[in-house]
Amino acid sequence: MALTLRSSTSFMTNPIDPSKSHKASDESPSLLPLSPRKPACRLRAAKASNHGMIERAPAVHGGWKAEQLHGLSGVHRVPGGTARVPVYVMLPLDTVSPEGRLQRARALNASLMALRSAGVEGVMVDVWWGLVEKDGPLRYNWEPYLELAQMVERNGLKLQMVMSFHQCGGNVGDSCSVPLPPWVLEETRRDPDIVYTDRSGRRNPEYISLGCDTLPVLMGRTPIQVYSDYMRSFKDRFNCYLGHVIVEIQVGMGPCGELRYPSYPESNGTWRFPGIGEFQCYDKYMKASLQAAAVAAGHEEWGKDGPHDAGHYNQFPEDTGFFRREGTWNTHYGKFFLEWYSGTLLEHGDRVLAAAEAIFRGTGAKLSGKVAGIHWHYRTRSHAAELTAGYYNTRFHDGYLPVAKLMATRGVVLNFTCMEMRDEQQPGHANCSPELIVRQVKQAAKAAGAELAGENALERYDEKAYSQVLATSRADDSIDLSAFTYLRMNKRLFEGENWRHFVSFVKSMSEGGRKVVPHKSDCSHSDLYVGHITGCKNSKMAEASAA
Repeated sequence: MALTLRSSTSFMTNPIDPSKSHKASDESPSLLPLSPRKPACRLRAAKASNHGMIERAPAVHGGWKAEQLHGLSGVHRVPGGTARVPVYVMLPLDTVSPEGRLQRARALNASLMALRSAGVEGVMVDVWWGLVEKDGPLRYNWEPYLELAQMVERNGLKLQMVMSFHQCGGNVGDSCSVPLPPWVLEETRRDPDIVYTDRSGRRNPEYISLGCDTLPVLMGRTPIQVYSDYMRSFKDRFNCYLGHVIVEIQVGMGPCGELRYPSYPESNGTWRFPGIGEFQCYDKYMKASLQAAAVAAGHEEWGKDGPHDAGHYNQFPEDTGFFRREGTWNTHYGKFFLEWYSGTLLEHGDRVLAAAEAIFRGTGAKLSGKVAGIHWHYRTRSHAAELTAGYYNTRFHDGYLPVAKLMATRGVVLNFTCMEMRDEQQPGHANCSPELIVRQVKQAAKAAGAELAGENALERYDEKAYSQVLATSRADDSIDLSAFTYLRMNKRLFEGENWRHFVSFVKSMSEGGRKVVPHKSDCSHSDLYVGHITGCKNSKMAEASAA
C-alpha cells in the first residue's frame, strides 16, 4: 500500500432496502422496492478437503513470455479513439463483521443502488482470511460474502474480490482490526520466525514470512498450500458467480495485500512518513536463504547478516551509510543484497500467482496483483523507501520492469496506487514524485505487455485529484488503464459536493477522460445525490524520476 489512507467505514445515514431479505432491526424501513430476481444458480455447500502440496513455481528470471489468461479483455474505446475506464469502488474494510455477518445490509444496498445510478461498474471487497478460516484449518465460512455477491448482482454491479491473506490493522488508516486466523497466530507463538522480522528482532504479524513459503509450518501445511486450499474452496463456493458477477480476483501477496515487505508499519508508532523503513529479512528462514545465496555467489561472509548501515525506520537516506548518495547500495555487496532481497519477493509472488492461475483458469475471472506506490524519496539516487519494501529501483536499476514481467507472464493485471497524487502537493523534504513513479510503472507495464489498473492512495474528493486520475488513465506515450478502483465508499462520499464531483469523475472516465460537469440539481440523470433518493423515485437510480 502506498501510504494508503483507509477511510471511515460508516455508510450513509438514511438507508433504503429494496429487498425484504434483512431483519427490520438492521436499518430503517425500505422505501424503494426492487423486482425480485432469482439467483443465477443454486449454491452448493462448500466441502473442505486437504489438498496436496503444489509444485513450487520456478524462480523469476529472464526469458519472459507474456501471456493473456482468463480472457483478459482489451481496453474499451469510445468514439474518437479515447479509452473508457470502468470505475469500481472499495467497500469498507469492515463490510463483514468479526462475527462473520454482513454489516449494515440495508444501508449497503442503498449505497450500491446509488453507485449503480452514477455509472459505477462495480465494487471491491476484502475477503479476509482471518474471518473466513477463523474457526480452524480448512473450516471456511463464505456465507456473508455470498450474501454480498447476491446483493451486488441484484443491483446490476460487478465484484472485485480480494484474497486478503494479511492482517487488517496497524497500517495507514486501517479503521478496524482483523488479525490472521487464531490457529495461525497460535503457530506464530510456537515459532515466531514464521513472520517477518526486522534487524532489532521486532516481529510483524501482518503476513507470513515468504522465507517459509514451502515449509509445513502451518499445522502441517505450507503457506502456499494454505493459500491454495483457501482459493480452491472460494472457487467451489462462488463458481456460479465467477466471470459474470465476480469479474476479478485480486490475489494478496503481502501486507495490505501488496507484493512487498512490511517495511513501513505504523503500529505503535514504529514508522511515520516519510521514513525510509527497514529491511525485513531477519527471521531464521530469510537468514538461511540469504546465507545460501551468499555461498552461491562465492562470498559466504555476505550471508551472515543484513546490511549493518541501513539505518532505522524514520531516518532519511543521507543519515545512513547504506542509502546515502554514494552509499553501500551501489557497491558489489549492496547490489548482491538488493538482488537477493527483491528476487525472493518476486519468487514469492510467482508462487502465489502460479497457484491462483491454476485454480481460477477457465472461470472467466481476471486475476490481479497489487503493487505499492512508494513515492517518497523517489527523487534520491538510492530510492531508499522502495528498496526496503523490496522494489530494487534506483537511479541505475529499474525495479518495476521485473514486477510487470511477472504479472504479464502469469496473465495478471498489475494494480498500482497513488494515481491521484501530484508532485506539487507533496512536502519538499520527502523528495517525493508520485507522478514519475506512475509514469515509470506505466512504461514498465507497456514494455512487459502487462495490463495495468489503478487506485488512489488517499481519500480524496476534490477536482484536482480526479483530474490527475483522468490524466494518468489516458493513453499517452505508454499505456491505458484498464480499470480504476476508488478508495473508498463511506458517508463522506455521498455528501453533496463530494458526490457531485464523484459522479462527474465516473462519467468522465466512461467518456475516455473528457471532463463532464453535471448540473447541480439534476436528480433524474447522472447527478444523483443519495439524500435525494426518496424524491427521485423515477430516476435511473437508481514529482521527478530517479534523480
